[in-house]
Amino acid sequence: MRVFLTGANGFIGGAVAVALIAAGHRVRGLVRNGAKAEMVAGHGIEPVIGSLDETAVLQAEARAADAVINAASSDHRGAVEAFIAALSGSGKPFIHSSGSSIVADLAMGEPSDRIFDEATPVDPLPERAARVAIDRLVLAASGIRSVVLCNSMIYGDALGPPAQSVQIPALVRQAKTSGVVRFIGRGLNRWSNVHIADVAALYVLALAKAPARTFMYVESGETTFGEIAGAIAARLDLGAAQSWSAEEAIAAWGRNLAVLSLGSNSRVRGRAALELGWSPKRRSATRWIANEMVGAG
Repeated sequence: MRVFLTGANGFIGGAVAVALIAAGHRVRGLVRNGAKAEMVAGHGIEPVIGSLDETAVLQAEARAADAVINAASSDHRGAVEAFIAALSGSGKPFIHSSGSSIVADLAMGEPSDRIFDEATPVDPLPERAARVAIDRLVLAASGIRSVVLCNSMIYGDALGPPAQSVQIPALVRQAKTSGVVRFIGRGLNRWSNVHIADVAALYVLALAKAPARTFMYVESGETTFGEIAGAIAARLDLGAAQSWSAEEAIAAWGRNLAVLSLGSNSRVRGRAALELGWSPKRRSATRWIANEMVGAG
C-alpha cells in the first residue's frame, strides 16, 4: 500500500514507518521542515513538508494514498476532521493514535483496582474529554475502515528517526539533573506498558486486518511507577529512588505530566489486539530498563 503517515519523525510514527517499509509498503511521511525531511528520507520515508494545520496538504495526501495513519497527535481535532472528510466513502483504512491517559485518574501515587478493556465505558477526566471525543469521531466515520489504537506507556529505544517516548525519559532526565530518581507519593500507581517494536508491529497488522470501527488498547504488561523508578535508579547507579509530594512533582514536571502521566493509574487490557493475532515479544518495562535502556530511554 501507499500509506500517508503523520508524525514521521516522531517516536511512534518513525517506528511505524520503518515497520511498514519493512513489510513492503510505501510511506509518505509528514514533517515540519527540510531538516526533518532529510532525516526521515534516510530511513526510506518519502517526506511531505507541512503541518497538521494545513488542511489542503492533508487532504491531497489522503486522497492519493491507499491508507492514512495519524501518529502525530491524539488531540488535533482539525487534522482528524480533514482526514475524515477526504476519506469518507472511500473504504480506505484510517488508523488514529490515541493514548491510555483517557482512563487516567488523580491518584498521585496511590493504587487502583480499576482495569479497563475495550468493553469498559470510559468517563474521562476533563483534560481528556476532547481526546475521547476525537476517538469516537474516528470510529463513527462513514465509509472508512477506521481504527483507533490507544497506546499505553511505551518504552524502548527509537526504531526510526531519533526520538523519545514520554514517561520513562522524563524520569531519567530529572534523575540525571538532580542525582535522585523520583516517584510520586507512594509510587503504587500502575500503568500498562508496551515496547515500541510491538507497537509498530500492531500498526502493520491493524492496517492489514483490523475491521472498521475497531478500538484497541495497546499493552503487554503493567508496572508501578515505584518499580520503574527503582529500575532506573539501579541502572544509573544513583542510589534508592525517593518519593516526591504532589506539589514537588507538579512544580518540576508541570501538572499535565505529573498528574496525568506519572502520578495516575492507567490499567488497560488489550483483548482486541490479541484477537486480531498480535503477539507482543516484550512484556517487562523494568527488564528493558535493567538490561537495554540507553541514554534517556
